[in-house]
Amino acid sequence: MNKLQASLAIGAYVFALNSQAALFDDKEARKKILEVEASTLANHELQSAKIEGLSKRTADEIEGLSKRTADEIEGLSKRTADQLLNIQNEMELLMQEISELRGAVEVANHVLATTDKRQKDLYADTDRRIRKLESSLGNDQVGELAPPNTAAADDAAYKAAYGFSQKASHYEAFEAYNDFIANYPDSKYMPDAFYGLGYSQFALKNYKSSIATQEKLLATYPHSTKAPKAMYSIANSQIQLGQVDSAKKVLRSLLDKHPSATVIPNAKKRLKVLESIK
Repeated sequence: MNKLQASLAIGAYVFALNSQAALFDDKEARKKILEVEASTLANHELQSAKIEGLSKRTADEIEGLSKRTADEIEGLSKRTADQLLNIQNEMELLMQEISELRGAVEVANHVLATTDKRQKDLYADTDRRIRKLESSLGNDQVGELAPPNTAAADDAAYKAAYGFSQKASHYEAFEAYNDFIANYPDSKYMPDAFYGLGYSQFALKNYKSSIATQEKLLATYPHSTKAPKAMYSIANSQIQLGQVDSAKKVLRSLLDKHPSATVIPNAKKRLKVLESIK
């Protein structure tokens, strides 16, 4: 065999080998393709089944939700209707109560107006009766001041204060009695000075201060001969202030504690007038 023939033989052998390899590779490729196609088809069918199942469940859930929503709306509508009916009934009851209250208020206003008129009439009558007492109050008290005892060292001071009272110089008397009480706290004229100070305050229409002064006299010198007159003065001041009940109480106490005092006749007259006031 020459070289040419040998080369041709070798070439033919290599070609045959290559052809077999190519044929083998083509079969493997087709097999792989078929396997991929089968796998893809299986996956597609699986996904389609899942989608179909999901769609069915979604449809069922939507249908159930729609039914529940419709039921809830129906129930809510019924409850709302019932509530509106209850509100309407309550409104009617409330309007009825308001009407009744208006009637009661009208009656109360009428009673109040009638009561107010009676009170005004009573006040006018009380004021008229009290004014009848005013003209005699001053004269009843001026004569109750004790004249000074010239034997005492503090006689001049008390005599000066007493003199102002006798002349109806009430402001000067007030200052003089006030100074006397401050300067002669141990004087035997202290009860008289307190009474004179209270009387001056009464004459100056300072009725509350007059009551306070006479009450201090009673608290400090409860057994003084001025005690009945101080109580009578307190009642007179209370009358001026319109404190009729308090004045009656003081006068009754005066009659009970000092039945033989010189002011008792006048106290009885005062009490009789006050008790006639209804």
